[in-house]
Order: sequence, then structure tokens, then C-alpha cells
Amino acid sequence: MSRKALGRGLSALIPEAPAQTPIYASSAELDGRPLKVPIDKIRPNHLQPRRHFDSEALSELASSIKQHGMAQPIVVSYDLASRSYELIAGERRWRASQLAGFTEIEVVVRTPKDDKQRMAIALIENLQREDLNPIEVALGYLRLMKEFGINQSELGQEVGKSKSGISNTLRLLELPEEIQKSLQFGQISEGHGRALLTIADPLRRHETFLKIIEEKLSVRETEAFAKKIEAGDLPAEPKAAREAVAAKSADLVSLEESLQHLLGTKVEIRTRKNPAKGTLTIHYFTFDDFDRIIKIIKK
Repeated sequence: MSRKALGRGLSALIPEAPAQTPIYASSAELDGRPLKVPIDKIRPNHLQPRRHFDSEALSELASSIKQHGMAQPIVVSYDLASRSYELIAGERRWRASQLAGFTEIEVVVRTPKDDKQRMAIALIENLQREDLNPIEVALGYLRLMKEFGINQSELGQEVGKSKSGISNTLRLLELPEEIQKSLQFGQISEGHGRALLTIADPLRRHETFLKIIEEKLSVRETEAFAKKIEAGDLPAEPKAAREAVAAKSADLVSLEESLQHLLGTKVEIRTRKNPAKGTLTIHYFTFDDFDRIIKIIKK
């Protein structure tokens, strides 16, 4: 992604704040340079495009900030009435700095004229830093297009992406929620998601998704597998197995999704003929992932 292109778009969208706005710094400090403000005078962005904050990743970032400092200031706006700041971009760094025990944090103050501009700068700043997962990016693209009334080509120019790149990311929202959750939690990549979109049969797509998780297929392997399915070179699973997938109740699916959101990993619930009995499978993909899940369960 071109930072130069993004930088031009960002400047056009969000003007620099007037020097006299903040009360915690002089005009000289605001003149094109970051300033430090009390961390407790900052509140979260009510339009934050990020949906998921991984606690372990935040702890790692806090340790890094404590040791090396923050590489880039966060972006805020200033509210004169409450004499406080609202985050525009950089909530992970703000949260991690709190964990690190900091009482002050470096900021750059800007003045978006409305919520559209606030949301735009939050999304573009996160895209520059590659801080969003593919689903968050897709939802952000969709919201920008709706809020600003722009098409994919115009959005691509603003964020430094091709029209096809924008289109491919937006198509991820056509995937079932279970697969979208796996994209959000980093269990599969955007490349895996695009390969799954080429499979027309929902049940074959679900089978392939499970195969990716269980066998750790690469994107290239997934693409090859999907092509064989669409070409009719791979037989479907037995009818009974396919019907079992299709017949899973809405309540079970909802419960699985709730547990996946809580634990940040894939969860499967399978019942027996007697629905009062069954198995609960919680997947982990690294030892660190296993430790993280155990900590959540013990809470």
C-alpha cells in the first residue's frame, strides 16, 4: 500500500487543529509537532472501526512501549466543553500505554468537521499501520462508501488501493459468519477467505473451511483444493455427514459463535442422538494460543 497516497488522502480529509485549541500545550508545541497530554484526559473513539482487541497482544505491545517508547503518536481531537480529548486513531497504543503504567502519551491533535471525517481518518490510519483484520477493513470500506456516497474506484483512490483490491476485500462479507469470525481472529487469512468464495456449494465450502483449520492448509493448497471441487474432481462427503452439518440447530450455532467470540478461537459443539449428551471441542493452534484460552477459562 502506498503511504504517499494515503498521506495525501488523509491531509485532504482531516485538517490540522487550530493551535489554540488544546489547553495542555503551547502554540509552539502544536506547530507541526506531537505533544504530550495526560492519558486520563483521553476517551475512546465512538466510531472505532476495530472490533477486537486481543489481550495478549496488548500486553506484548505494552511491554514493547515500556522498553522502547511509542514509535508514532496517537491521533486525537479536542473537546473544549469537557476539556478532554477523543481518540481518532491509535486505541491499541493508548490501551497498551495504560497497561504500561504511563500517565502521559504523545498525541497529534486534529479537528474533523463531523463523524464522517472522524471515521475516515480512524480507518485510514489503521490501514496505514495494518492494524485491522480483513473483516474490519471490509466493514470500514463499506461504511466509508455509504457515509460519503462514493464508489469502489473513488474509495480506492482515497486509501491507495486498486478497485479490484477493494472489491475482493468487500466480498469477504459474503462469507458465513463462522468463517468471518475465523478471519477476525486470524485463524485463516484473507487469501483463504477468497479461495473459499470460489466454492459455490455452501456445504462444500464449510467442509473446505474445516479442512483448512484441521490440516493447516496454505492459501495455495486451499486454492488448488477449491478448483478441484468446482471442477467436480473431488467427491462430496457422505450424505449423512452433509445432512448433519446442515441440520445443526440455530441455538447450537449461536452458542458456538458466542463461545468463539469469548475464547477467540474455533469452537465446535456436536450432539448425539440424545441431545443431552455430546462433545465440546475447543481448537488451539499454538502453545501460546492454548495458554491464552486456559487463562480465559480459569477467570
